[in-house]
Parts: sequence; C-alpha cells; structure tokens
Amino acid sequence: MLAAALALVTSAPLPLAAQGSPQGGAAAEARRAPERGPEGRKLPPDSVTEHSVALLDGRKLDFTATAGSLPLVDEAGKLQAEIAYIAYTRPPRQGEAQRPVTFAINGGPGAASAYLNIGAIGPWRLPTDGGSISPSQPVSLVANDGTWLDFTDLVFIDPVGSGYSRAADGDNKRYWSIDADASVLAAAIARYLRVNERMGAPKFYVGESYGGFRGPLIASKLQEDVGVGLSGLVLLSPVLDFGWLQPPRTNPWGHVTRLPSFAAAALERGGRAPNRETLADTERYATGEYLADLLKGPGDAAAVARLSERVAALTGLDPAFVRAQAGRLTAHSVQREIDRAGGRVASAYDTGVTGWDPDPTAPHSGFEDPLLTAIQAPLTSAMIELYARELNWRVPNMRYELLNGAVNRGWNWGTGRSAPEAVGALRGVLALDGNLRVLVAHGFTDLVTPYFVSKLLIDQLPDYGSDKRLGLAVYPGGHMFYSRPDSRAAFRRDVANLYAAALKSRLAIEPKAGAPRTESPRDMP
Repeated sequence: MLAAALALVTSAPLPLAAQGSPQGGAAAEARRAPERGPEGRKLPPDSVTEHSVALLDGRKLDFTATAGSLPLVDEAGKLQAEIAYIAYTRPPRQGEAQRPVTFAINGGPGAASAYLNIGAIGPWRLPTDGGSISPSQPVSLVANDGTWLDFTDLVFIDPVGSGYSRAADGDNKRYWSIDADASVLAAAIARYLRVNERMGAPKFYVGESYGGFRGPLIASKLQEDVGVGLSGLVLLSPVLDFGWLQPPRTNPWGHVTRLPSFAAAALERGGRAPNRETLADTERYATGEYLADLLKGPGDAAAVARLSERVAALTGLDPAFVRAQAGRLTAHSVQREIDRAGGRVASAYDTGVTGWDPDPTAPHSGFEDPLLTAIQAPLTSAMIELYARELNWRVPNMRYELLNGAVNRGWNWGTGRSAPEAVGALRGVLALDGNLRVLVAHGFTDLVTPYFVSKLLIDQLPDYGSDKRLGLAVYPGGHMFYSRPDSRAAFRRDVANLYAAALKSRLAIEPKAGAPRTESPRDMP
C-alpha cells in the first residue's frame, strides 16, 4: 500500500496551490494571500517577504523570501503530507531567461535543512566558527558572504519529521524509509517547479551527509519517474555506501579509510593546514603497507610493531596508546586521546572542535559530541527567530525539529543482505545524462564520513567520457567545514565553477532560434 500511495504522490498532477513568486515584484504581491489548497492542512499559509543584505565586499543583495509548505496529494486530491520549505529568489540577470534553482536538503535521517540554510549557503548565517561551541551563544544572524544566492535561487526543503514537515494523518513513519523518503522529496521538488513555473530553469541539488546519500536517488527518481533532469549535484560530506561507514573492528577497511583523517587532525594540531599534497604519503601508506600489515592480523608481532610505530608518527598520538590498540584506532578513543591531558574531548564531526570531558578520570567516558550536540540549541533558536521575525511565518502549535532522533531510530533501512548504497544510482544518473556534473565535498578532519572513503569509491567509477564530470574537493574542517571562513569561500568558488560548466554545457545543446525545442540525452556530448 505504501509504495502505491507514494507512486500517486510522485506522479499525480498535483493541484496548484498558490506559492510565493520566484521573481518577486507584482507577481509576488499578488500572491501574498495564497489559497489553502487541499483540506487537512495544519501549516499556515505561505509568507512572501522582501529583503536585502549587505555583503562585506560592498555588494547589496536584494531578494524575495518565501516560507511555507508544499502540499502533496494523491490522485483523489487527498492531502498526504505537508513539506515545509524556505525559498530565496532573485530576478534573472539581463539576458538570462531563467535563473538556476537549487534544492537543498540535509541528512540525519531526521535533520532539517537549517544546517545548509543558516550555516552554509543561505543569505544569512549563524556564526559558529572557533574551537568550541556554546549552546547558550547568541543567535543573531549575519549576512553570509558565502551565499550562493547571487548565482542560483535556493529552496531549502525539510523531509517529513524534520523542521515543520509532517504527514497529514500523523503517521510520519510510513515516510521513514530509503525509497519512500526519496520519492516524497522528488515529488516536493517537482511540485515546487510546477507551481512556480520553473520547469525550464537549470536545476541543481545540494545534500549534506545523508542528504548526500539522497542526492543520486532523488536525481534518478526525478529523471525516470517525474520527468525532471538535474544539471548538477553537490554532495557535501556524503555517505555513498553504508557498508564503508562503520565496518566492524575486525574489518581492516575502516582503519584504512580513517587514517588520513587522523593524520589531518595531527597536522592541524601542529599548526599546519592539511591538504591533499601533505596527506599524499599517508594515503599511499594506508592502502599499501598499512593494509598489508593489518591483513596479517594482531597475532603477527612484527606487523603490529611496524604499523603501530608508523601510525603513532602520523597521528601524533602516544605510541603506547597506539600499540595498545595494535595500530587499529577507533574514532571514539582518538576523540578522547587528542587532549586527554587537558581533560577535553574532540568532536567526531570535526576534531578541531573540542569540549570538556564530563568524567576525565573514568577509563571509559560517555560524552555528547561537542559540535553536533552543542550546535543544536543555537541553530534551533536561530531558525525559530528567522521564521518569525524575518520571514513572518509562525507555527505556534508545532515543535520545530532540527534533528529528530525519532526519525533516525525509526528509519527503515531495508531488508536486503547488502548495506544501503547510492553509488549504483550515481553511476546510473551520470551514465544516462552526459551533461550532469557532480561535486563531492568533504572536510579533512571529519571522522564520521571520512573523505578517503569517497575518494576510494569515486576511483572505482569510470570517466563516462573525456570531460571529467565527477570531482572530489576536500577542505580544512570537518563534517560542516563551511563553518570555517576560508573553507566556505573555497567551497563557494568550486561550486560556482561547477554551475558555470554545467550551464555552458546546457547552452551548447540549446536549440537555435526557430528550431524545435528538444532536450534529450541523445543530443548531449
């Protein structure tokens, strides 16, 4: 029944409930009192507001913001879900038919899009950089010099169970599975495009963490089920294959994939910014001599001695500590060992962020992550303030879910014998569309989704032509490397280059004046 219901949500010609205009102006003014659409909606009508932010380089950015929800219905017009979203849009430049539009989704599962919105790419940003984060910090937003809004419109979408998004009948769990989630999000994207007449615009997707895992799945559903093609994917700190994420300790692969991140953390503690060049020897060692010695097993004393000595040198950790683990370091133990003398623990999401160990003398200490947990309060408060004060969209009778643990605990990962993976879908969308471009972005000091995992997985994919359309970029910082100003700026430059290349390829296949308009993979180089 669920699969059938989702098929209806995805493919049905959804009735047009008025939304905020993507371009502002008179059209936006005319839509300031949208109709409610199908019965059963609990979220308030959409709110359209006009804004301007001044950037540090002197530019002034004028834009329209729409806060509201996308009602998804079945073929009978019955409401299935309300998907909360925030859209930031600007008028097209001179000579530009339509601006690109980018759909941004976070991960978890259970995370709202606030991390990308006010942490990375929206017009406002909540400052959270530095070596520690306080849950009671001020929540005032500042203009974001790293915003993508000057080269693309932005639509931030919250999956069911996160933010204010909800199932109409209250049964959120039926959407908490890999396939149902991707289907609903593809339907929400299609709905936004139809209602706002953006089907002809260049379309992009950015997803963080599990949102990165979602990216290829959503792109595939949009291509094959909905009839929408994306020009580009930006997968930020993604999980591409869960079989590689947290293998058991007896599997040497997990030690191989995390060693470069442990070494990057050591470089940073020593005052050196990590980069691919300074980590090249570590990467070669990890897949060469280190892996060979790991495969010999902890019973081979000579192998243990060799790898323990080398790992201690690379990670800057106490050689006795490394030998005690036979050179097979765990993320949790490293988090605590990095500053054991100071009684502080490092974040698994960014080893450069630390907090106090609640019980430093205990042999085993349980502690909340000093980044992921500490940032929840300020991000939640800042989003509620943004909705109410700037966007004039208030939801007084519902709780805002920044990171809903119930979603993660209740997620249906499937019943197959293999771990979930998105590499197959990534292969499919790249092979089908010779114009699609993908950027995979990571932070060096992220122990949760190590960059080396994506590097090794990408190496297993063919080129799909002479024009390299799948790239990896790694920046100083962790899972949310964009909290660091230099990394945020470098990331923005790389994304802007990807968009420019994608739009150039798109122009190359645009029909000449007077010719029939066609856009097919057969026409793509």
